[in-house]
Amino acid sequence: MTLIKQLAPQDEFTGFYLLRELVLKQTNGTPPKDYFDIVLGDASGQISAKYWDVSVTDKETFFPMALVKVRGMAHTYREKLQVKITKLRLVNESDGVSLTDFIRSAPVRPVDLVHTIKNEMASIADPEIAAIVNFCVGKVEEKLMHYPAAKTHHHAYFAGLAYHMVRMLEIGDFLCKQRPFLNPDLMRAGIILHDIAKPEEMISQYGIVSDYSVHGKLIGHISMASSWITEAAIRTGIDLESEKVMALQHLVLSHHNLGEWGSPVQPQTAEAVALHHIDAMDAKLQMVEDALDTTPETEEWTPFIRGLENKAVYRLKI
Repeated sequence: MTLIKQLAPQDEFTGFYLLRELVLKQTNGTPPKDYFDIVLGDASGQISAKYWDVSVTDKETFFPMALVKVRGMAHTYREKLQVKITKLRLVNESDGVSLTDFIRSAPVRPVDLVHTIKNEMASIADPEIAAIVNFCVGKVEEKLMHYPAAKTHHHAYFAGLAYHMVRMLEIGDFLCKQRPFLNPDLMRAGIILHDIAKPEEMISQYGIVSDYSVHGKLIGHISMASSWITEAAIRTGIDLESEKVMALQHLVLSHHNLGEWGSPVQPQTAEAVALHHIDAMDAKLQMVEDALDTTPETEEWTPFIRGLENKAVYRLKI
């Protein structure tokens, strides 16, 4: 079977893929004709595809997250690789394929990632900070085993959120040793809490986000996490005027840095400055790694990466 990563312009191929996204649209012709605007996925990546002249039966047969057998041709459209599907059918038992074969996942087992996060939580010495972190993590603990960190930008795969947290915790531990003025308890707590409400913000199955929840659209993960910290303090009897509560809320509220990126305030404590840059560095490096991993090795440049100001990355030959 041809992996999406291996596709090149003018390749004719047949293989099994996941319908990550499927939207019924109409052409601009007269009369307009129905077609499917599709995103095909496998463990190596994803690609846009079109299936023209959709029939009434097709509309009743195909749906997002379905496994399908595809015959098609890859071609370049507006400088991006795309697929024209010529034949499409649902997978049946005799094909011998499983949904999990087509899901991108963190390169570390989810159980090991969550174990690492819990060890870091246990190392928080301040009992009040530890109590708040434990309360907030308890709201989504089961979902940490499989939720992505985002819909598209970074760590957008099975257990991506936990993987993002663990990589950030590694960087945070190093920085606390290099910069002793940083409070290790606040750094660990900020890293664990900064995206802790993502599982309530997004609707996800097998690491693929289909939509944002009502709470996600109307409130967002930053405001939700800040509210959880307040709730944790109330439930555990911690003074709401405590600087610890304020420090944790500031870490969450400022970690995107700018208002246009979702933060109501900018980082104004040492730990908040560090958290923002740790988060940004891990996210951007993951975007680069994912782009390189999912781009055919024959290609010198990756596709444009939206999170890197829409720049492509060059694959050095060194």
